Amino acid sequence: MNLKVRLAFMNFLEFAVWGAYLTSMGRYLGNIGMGADIGWFYSMQGVVSIFMPALMGIVADRWIPAQKLLGYCHLVAGVFMLLAAFYGYSAGADCQFPILFTLYSVSVAFYMPTLALSNSVAYNALTQVGMDTVKDFPPIRVFGTIGFICSMWVVDLMGFQPNQNQFVVSGVLGLLLFLYTFTLPACPIVSGGAKKSVVEALGLKAFALFKRKDMAIFFVFSMLLGVSLQITNGFANPYISSFAANPDYAETFGVQHANILISLSQVSETCCILLIPFFMKRYGIKNVMLIAMFAWVLRFGLFGFGNPGGGVWMFVLSMVVYGVAFDFFNISGSLYVDKSTNPSIRSSAQGLFMLMTNGIGATVGTLGAQAVINFYTRSVQVGDDFYTIGDWKTCWLIFAGYALLIGVVFAMVFRPKKEHVQVD
Repeated sequence: MNLKVRLAFMNFLEFAVWGAYLTSMGRYLGNIGMGADIGWFYSMQGVVSIFMPALMGIVADRWIPAQKLLGYCHLVAGVFMLLAAFYGYSAGADCQFPILFTLYSVSVAFYMPTLALSNSVAYNALTQVGMDTVKDFPPIRVFGTIGFICSMWVVDLMGFQPNQNQFVVSGVLGLLLFLYTFTLPACPIVSGGAKKSVVEALGLKAFALFKRKDMAIFFVFSMLLGVSLQITNGFANPYISSFAANPDYAETFGVQHANILISLSQVSETCCILLIPFFMKRYGIKNVMLIAMFAWVLRFGLFGFGNPGGGVWMFVLSMVVYGVAFDFFNISGSLYVDKSTNPSIRSSAQGLFMLMTNGIGATVGTLGAQAVINFYTRSVQVGDDFYTIGDWKTCWLIFAGYALLIGVVFAMVFRPKKEHVQVD
C-alpha cells in the first residue's frame, strides 16, 4: 500500500479516537448528574499535556521505537476508555465521580502523548523514503481532521451523545490503531549524544527566552489566550443540548444533532490552515494574533446571542469563526516561535509554547469556565435526561469579554521585532 495512504489512515484513526468524545463528553456527564464537574474532565487533558508527551518522547528516543510506543499507548488508553464505558453502563445515573474520573484520566494520560508520537512516526517514515515533510505531511494530516469529524458524526447519528457508548467508540478505535501500528515503518532509537534530557524535552531550557521582553510578553499572552482553547469543546454541546428543555427548540436540528453542528468548527479549522501563510506574510504575527483574539470574542459572543431556531445562523457563524480563532493562534504562534528562536533551543521553545497554551492556559481556562457556568446555571431533569439550564448568555458574554480584554491589552503591549517574523 502507498506510504502516504498508510500514514493518512494512521492519522484518521488517531484523531477519530479523540473526536468520539471530545465534543460530546460534556453532554454525557451532564446527563448523569456530573454537569458541575465537566471542567475537571477537560482540564485533565491540559494537566497530562504538561509532562506526559515529553516523558513518552524520551522513552521513544531511548528505549522503545516510536511506532511501537504509539501502539502501546493506544492499547492502554483504549482499555481504560472501555473500562470507563463499562463502569458508566453498569452504574448508570449512579456513577461516582472518583471512579469514572480515574478511569478516564488514565486513558487520557496515555492518549495525549500519541498526538506527538504519530507525528514522529509520519516524519520518520517520510524522511526514510526521501520525501519532503513540509510538503508531503500537511495533506496527510488533513485526514486526521476528517477522522475527527467522521467520529463526531458517528456518535451523533448513533445516538451516543448522551451516554457512555461514545467511550466505546473511542476505545474500539484505539485498539484498532494499536493493531495497525504493527504495520507501520520502524522508527530508529536515537543513540549517542542526541538524546534529550527531561529538562530539554519539557521545554524548560527555553525559559531563557523570558529574558527577551518581546518573547516574554508573547508567551504570557499565549498562556492567557490559551484559557479559551477548551471552553467550547467542553461546554458547547451541553449548552446547545440544553435548549431541549424548551419546547420551542426541542425538535430543532441543532438540539437533535449538536455534534454535527459543532463539527462545522473542524471543517472551518481545516480550511483556515490554508490562509495562514498569506496572513502571516501580509500582516505579521501581531495582527494575525489579534485577529485570532477577536475571533474568540465573536466565537463566544455568537454563542451567547444564538439559538437553535431562528438564531441558528449565529451558531453556524460561530463554528466558521472557530477556524480563524484556533488556527491563527496555534499555528501562527508556533511559526513565530520557530522564526524567533535560535536553532539550538527551537524544539524546547515549541515545548514551552505548548506548555503555556495547551497545558497551563487550557487547564486554568476550563476550570475557570466551569466555575462561571456553575454559578449561572443548574441541572434539571426533563423526562429521562438531565440538562444544564440557566443564564448561559451571561456565561458566554463573560468569556467574550475576557478574550476582548486580552486582545486590547495585547495590542498595546506586544511589540515584536520585525526581523524575526519573516515567513517565506
